Amino acid sequence: MKSTVVLIDGGFLRSQAKKANKTYKPPFIEKFALACIAKDEECLRVLYYDCAPYTGSAIQPVSGAPRNFTGSDKWLDDLATYNLFAVRRGVLKFRGFKRNSKVVPGKAPTDADFDPQFEQKGVDMRIGLDIAAYSAEHLAHRIVLVTNDTDCVPAMKFARKAGLQTVLIRVPNCDPAPELIYHADFKRPVGWP
Repeated sequence: MKSTVVLIDGGFLRSQAKKANKTYKPPFIEKFALACIAKDEECLRVLYYDCAPYTGSAIQPVSGAPRNFTGSDKWLDDLATYNLFAVRRGVLKFRGFKRNSKVVPGKAPTDADFDPQFEQKGVDMRIGLDIAAYSAEHLAHRIVLVTNDTDCVPAMKFARKAGLQTVLIRVPNCDPAPELIYHADFKRPVGWP
C-alpha cells in the first residue's frame, strides 16, 4: 500500500462543483477526497485549503452606498473535525467590482450590473509548503493534488526529485493546465460523488 496525502485547493474544487450544480458542503468534500484514493493507496491525511467568506464593507460603484459582506466559516470548522482532514486557511481579499454580463446597452448602469471580485491569498503558498514538508521528510509515497493552479509546479517538481510520486486529479469537464500534467506521474479522473 502506498501512503498517500490528498491536497485539495478548495477554491478550485468549489468552482468546478458549482458549475456541475453540486451542493458544496463538508460531506460532499469528504466523499470527493476519498474518491481520489486508489485501491493500492492508504490515505494518510487530507489537507484542504480554502478561505473563510469575506466579511467587511465596500462602496458600491454606482450608488456609492456601502455594501456589507457577511458569511460564516462554520463549514470549515465542521470539515476540520472529519477523520483524517486538516484545514489550512488562507485569506480572502476584496478586489473591487467588475461589470457583469447583465448590462443592457442604452440602460443606465446600476449596482446590480457589477459583481464583487475576491482573491484568495496564501493558499498556494500553504499547498507548496505542505508538499515540500511531506517530500523532505518522506512522510508519504504519493501526493494527490486537486487543483488547476500552475503555481504548484515548483512544489510538484520538488516532490518528484525527493522520490515521491505525484498524482493530478482531473475533475469532470475541466482539462488540467498542461504545466501541471507535465509534472504529474499519474493523471487520475475522478467523478462527482
